Amino acid sequence: MSERVIEVRGLRKSYGDVEAVAGVDLHVDRGEVFALLGPNGAGKTTTVEILEGYRDRTAGDVSVLGHDPARTEPDLKRRIGIVLQSTGVDPYLTVRETVELYAGFYPAPRDVDEVVDLVGLAEKRRTRVNKLSGGQQRRLDVAVALAGDPELLFLDEPTTGFDPNARRNAWEIVKNLTAIGKTIFLTTHFMDEAQYLADRVAVIAAGDIVAEGTPTTLGGRDRMQTRVRYQVPEGRPAPPEHPGATLEPDGSFELRTEDPTTVVHRLTAWALEHGFAFDLLEVTQPSLEDVYLDLTGAEEERAG
Repeated sequence: MSERVIEVRGLRKSYGDVEAVAGVDLHVDRGEVFALLGPNGAGKTTTVEILEGYRDRTAGDVSVLGHDPARTEPDLKRRIGIVLQSTGVDPYLTVRETVELYAGFYPAPRDVDEVVDLVGLAEKRRTRVNKLSGGQQRRLDVAVALAGDPELLFLDEPTTGFDPNARRNAWEIVKNLTAIGKTIFLTTHFMDEAQYLADRVAVIAAGDIVAEGTPTTLGGRDRMQTRVRYQVPEGRPAPPEHPGATLEPDGSFELRTEDPTTVVHRLTAWALEHGFAFDLLEVTQPSLEDVYLDLTGAEEERAG
């Protein structure tokens, strides 16, 4: 039985007549990466701030590492780390001095040089903060959050504004954190980020959790039909008929199927038999983004 690090039941938060969080239930197990996805205004940030102890709740039960975060107990604060969307550290300290400063606030901090190495800043340990690139400063934010050797780490949209290489580097840092036993609560707008990093994903829309599961099964993704699209070279014979296939304006054919292997096998066998290659042959499985847009779009429509 997995140990529950976060347990939330019936969480509600209202601002006057506006209910920002409308009865959220969720849990996070020790050692996993849990991603909370949702559009702006869905209640994502409010939920996370309640878990971090920075915002009071209107109703519901919340447990973080066995504590009620609303009580702002020092023991809980020592055991969590937070990486906000933007942070401010002294620009004239070096990387190592910055981590050392924050490590000094905790009774049992992690070794400073080990933290610097863990986030990939070993070669920059003597560099001043104002000389770091944006991606390196974001790594330093993670190092600051790790200085106290927390059990649970909150990452709030950690790669916003990153270029593709910087994002990939950040993902590897998160993988390193899970390898040393950290539990991570991640919020992100990037579906590929959630797909790559998360063990489980929850989607919040209009203040409520509308789907929860692994990235491959969220919202029934694993049971959705695959799209097969193909185009025959001009002058070649018409393709064999498939139930549900439609002719698109560009001259290609498209169909959706639960058995893409059989469909593609028949199509390629037919093409080889007639001695040609398709101008176009695409097999597209529903992405996490497709599922997310369906879930949040439907929920927003109902709310509207």
